[in-house]
Amino acid sequence: MHSVVLTATGVFTPSEVITNDELVEAFNAYADLQNAQNADAIEAGTIAAIPHSSSDFILAASGIEQRYVMSRDGILDPTRMYPRLPERSDDEPSLMAEIGVKAAQTALDRAGLTGADVDLILCAASNMERAYPAMAVEIQQLIGAGGMAFDMNVACSSATFGIQTAADMIRAGSVKRALVISPEITSGHLEWRDRDCHFIFGDVATAVLLERDEGQDGFSVLSTRCATQFSNNIRNNNGFLRPTRDAMEDRRDMRFMQNGRKVFKEVLPLVSAHIANHMADEGVEAADLKRLWLHQANKTMNDYIGKKVLGREPEAGEQPNILQDYANTSSAGSIIAFDKYSADLASGDTGLICSFGAGYSVGSVIVRRK
Repeated sequence: MHSVVLTATGVFTPSEVITNDELVEAFNAYADLQNAQNADAIEAGTIAAIPHSSSDFILAASGIEQRYVMSRDGILDPTRMYPRLPERSDDEPSLMAEIGVKAAQTALDRAGLTGADVDLILCAASNMERAYPAMAVEIQQLIGAGGMAFDMNVACSSATFGIQTAADMIRAGSVKRALVISPEITSGHLEWRDRDCHFIFGDVATAVLLERDEGQDGFSVLSTRCATQFSNNIRNNNGFLRPTRDAMEDRRDMRFMQNGRKVFKEVLPLVSAHIANHMADEGVEAADLKRLWLHQANKTMNDYIGKKVLGREPEAGEQPNILQDYANTSSAGSIIAFDKYSADLASGDTGLICSFGAGYSVGSVIVRRK
């Protein structure tokens, strides 16, 4: 069995930003249009008026201040309320592959490697641009990698599940180097017309480079652990069977849906216990942890988990948040946090990466700076 080292990460951040104020202005204009069109039904009590959103509400509910997106104009159009992402020909790189390659190239450059040095590509993300051919195989071809490539989807836990899968294959000797790439275009599955969730997501792509440990600098992957437990509380009913059910109308359940209160109540103890058990089994004490890189869904959730794991309020820098700038980027969030807040750790410092979400699913990775 081989040891595994995480040698580099890469992040691609879109150039377009939507602030809370901009988002609220567009949403409230949409609400006013809909309420005016349905004034008679609202007065009769057959449907409810759409309430306004506010920047204060968004910040208090999530800790989010802005988000990066691939295309903002369609989202901010009150008569549209979803992105404009032009269709590409089959001869052009797909959008997910394009941004995945940009994140991967950053990681490769940092490690002093090229795509030809990689023999496994995992595209691990919440949504795939198409069913087949696999996005990972397209990325493999675009960066000139060898070996094999495949897609995997475990919603917001996709990146950590991908890290475990790649690390296990490296340990077993199946591959030598792997890239776990998470191109998350979450703006495409968000229901921007729903006040309770219109602020949640943003777009990004991340890449994690894992290698057989041959003395490279980086973070030793000490242990990985993943778990799932079925729940309908985060769901998207869209899929390839939709036309067969004559369900092509604009239906609310064909985009991101969640029962936020139940998710909050059920996921927090699940994740806290998962991390505690993982640490206990590996002999890692709370005092040993220098950093927690948590899934970036909600600041209150992260604060709760950080306090539960450490047994106290996290000190400044121990549990860094990036969602105020990026919003929830699904599986990429914990990797962005790691990318931005890991360089300062000293040799021997231990940290834990964790992501969690729909499924329910939770994945944790214990790493130590070499």
